[in-house]
Amino acid sequence: MPETTEAAKESQKATSKKKSRVLVVDDHPVVREGLQTLIDQESDFQVCAVAATSREAMTKVESAKPDLAIVDFTLNDDEDGIGLIKALRAKHPDLPILVLSIHDETIYAERALRAGANGYLMKDEPTSKVVDALRKVLKGDISVSDKMAGRLLQRMAGQGKAATGNPVEQLSDRELQVFRWIARGFGTRQIAGKLGLSIKTIETYRENIKRKLDLHSGVELVRHAVLWSTGEKSNS
Repeated sequence: MPETTEAAKESQKATSKKKSRVLVVDDHPVVREGLQTLIDQESDFQVCAVAATSREAMTKVESAKPDLAIVDFTLNDDEDGIGLIKALRAKHPDLPILVLSIHDETIYAERALRAGANGYLMKDEPTSKVVDALRKVLKGDISVSDKMAGRLLQRMAGQGKAATGNPVEQLSDRELQVFRWIARGFGTRQIAGKLGLSIKTIETYRENIKRKLDLHSGVELVRHAVLWSTGEKSNS
């Protein structure tokens, strides 16, 4: 009987060792706790660390050595999801990254994939899809919704970018980042400081955004940015 018990313990240890280690990055404590509960109950995953900011995430990757990371697109510090994904990919090229976000996948999913993410999932998806997506990206596959998969296939087939009627899609990654800071009430000088760019560069981005969105003044730009941001939040 003791031998059987020892064998069972060894088997449990072996099973535990097979669990893939997950880093959870989200600025909302409730979301972090919910994801940790969801992931830890799976036989093949365990949360090894959590982080609330991009800076903390970079530190936790070094110390916790996760097998994959699940990352929110919007964090409280100055970096956005695209910047964090690029930083993670640069320092840890083999780390699978799944983005979990409230933000419209038609605007953000392709940007996240281009930056180096392995998947993009919206937070209104069933929890079972989160686990499925984690397994996919861990295997090296790309995980997106059926809708986004269709858009990507259209691109590959040479049909260009499927139109969604949302002009914000036209913005470059940096223009979108500036647009989001404008929506949060930051002025040109403040945004320049946040992004480490010159005021003139931010002014150029603002002009590009106005042109692409067919806006004719700074007041219109601010109003449009705030309304767009409010619409995103109401859809989350």
